[in-house]
Amino acid sequence: MDGRTRADIYPGLEVAIILKKDQRSGKRTIGIVQDLLTSAPYHSRGIKVRLTDGQIGRVAEIIGDPE
Repeated sequence: MDGRTRADIYPGLEVAIILKKDQRSGKRTIGIVQDLLTSAPYHSRGIKVRLTDGQIGRVAEIIGDPE
């Protein structure tokens, strides 16, 4: 699942994000969502989130539920 719809993303979810510095290469960083930073219900490049380790980027892929 991609990360362009805000309703699909919530704190505690494991996601792959693309950091600003990695936009050209497309390198993904995996982590757990702490906060959603995009307020719009949809964003074409991915919903911006803050991971639990403090990194901020746009969701490229939803990996899975922590359950």
